[in-house]
Amino acid sequence: MKRLSISLLLLIVVQIANAQQAVIRGDFADPSVIKVGATYYAAGTSSNWAPGFPVMKSTDLKNWQQTNYIFPDLTAWADYYYWAPELNYDNGKVYVYYTAHKKGGNLCVGVASAETPEGPFKDHGPLVCEEVGSIDGFPMRDENNKLHLIWKEDGNSVNKPTPIWIQELNEERTALIGEKKELFRNDTSWEANLVEGVSIVKNNGYFYAIYAAAGCCGPGCTYATGVARSKKLMGPWEKYAKNPIMTGQGDWMCPGHGTAVTHQGKNYFMYHAYDRSSNKYTGRQALVRGFEFTPDNWLRFTDEYLAPTNLPKTYTVTDDFSKEKLDLQWNWSVFNKPALELKNGRIGLQIKDDRELFIARKIDSPDYEATVELIPGKSVVAGVALIGDEKNLIYAAAKQDSIHITLLKDGARSSLGKFPVKGKGKRLFVKMNVKNNTDISFSYSVKGVDFTALQITAPDIKFLPPWDRAVRAGILAKGAQGEVAVVEGFVFKSK
Repeated sequence: MKRLSISLLLLIVVQIANAQQAVIRGDFADPSVIKVGATYYAAGTSSNWAPGFPVMKSTDLKNWQQTNYIFPDLTAWADYYYWAPELNYDNGKVYVYYTAHKKGGNLCVGVASAETPEGPFKDHGPLVCEEVGSIDGFPMRDENNKLHLIWKEDGNSVNKPTPIWIQELNEERTALIGEKKELFRNDTSWEANLVEGVSIVKNNGYFYAIYAAAGCCGPGCTYATGVARSKKLMGPWEKYAKNPIMTGQGDWMCPGHGTAVTHQGKNYFMYHAYDRSSNKYTGRQALVRGFEFTPDNWLRFTDEYLAPTNLPKTYTVTDDFSKEKLDLQWNWSVFNKPALELKNGRIGLQIKDDRELFIARKIDSPDYEATVELIPGKSVVAGVALIGDEKNLIYAAAKQDSIHITLLKDGARSSLGKFPVKGKGKRLFVKMNVKNNTDISFSYSVKGVDFTALQITAPDIKFLPPWDRAVRAGILAKGAQGEVAVVEGFVFKSK
């Protein structure tokens, strides 16, 4: 075998160093990032998962850990679709401009505030609610330091254009004032049916609007990123003739909807994209890429990608429910908040109605397993589940004498098998193993070792993820109203 040349080795090293990697893995769409002191904070879309809007922190834009949620309890005025939280640090206070669906109405842009990015946040309600929906709010001060709100009218939801609007916002952030004005809309072929997710930065006398366009989500996505510029915030705005300036490449596809930030004197853009191998199943993940301003006063992305240094590809997360509060990894449906009790190293899930009740955590690879350690009940069942949403999921749940595997598709249940439990014990371990996104299997053990496979015909679970989200793995319970399912442990392994 011939030895590789030094130049080829160096090329390989450079290519590996510059390879794109997610800095926040798994479902973290529409990321927004700010810097407060020496710390960066990022928030992402939670959609129909609660609590609302996970918040992460970092000192280097590469390595992140979750610190809280913006809305541990959902807002009084909105019921679902918690999208695109835009963090803003202004005059010593933190604001978040966010999208949510108004009860009895449509999508609106709301605002909340806090003294620090770690909260607590006080909600101030919606700022703008157009008939077809208003989304993706972004605050910006103009050349005269007047505060404005920029947002997208969600016309694509009714097969109409998607104008980007601007309107002055009072300093209290409680109301828009004056009249709105259109900045630009989807009017070029690459933008297809929409423009959205505007983030604005200033440089050398210009405002630059970095924006997303085309199809955001799912395996058929066509998302890409463009830029427009203007001498004044109100316009006129000029789109770059060579748009889009960022499209899918390498392991990542459909990049867009992010926020610009500076780090050590350089410009970076945090945005989301799909991993080509795990695609819709892991959802849109957060990446960070450098950008620079050109001699002719445009903006271009560089080949510098920030990558985490302390995030292993394989890992194990356990929860023995010994804390006073539920761990930050857990989510639940905005339509079915669970009644939980943490006591004596156990979690009790109280059944409210005939629906499946669950808590779940995000996944970040095509291959993983989850194991639930439970105390079998006489009639209430508990177990492990892979969840798209409350109407689309698959689970194996056990009671004292049997295990049931059930599939829900569009709310319709079908049984995939009922299996007797062989052996007796005070506890039962139910395991789910997923390979290559959709190859799923279940097994159980009475001691936590020597698992027995539950033989079922391979189910088709490609339908599980909703169009704007990823699947989650978690704990599920079902039974009669008032019954309590008891779980002692949860182990998640990403492979």
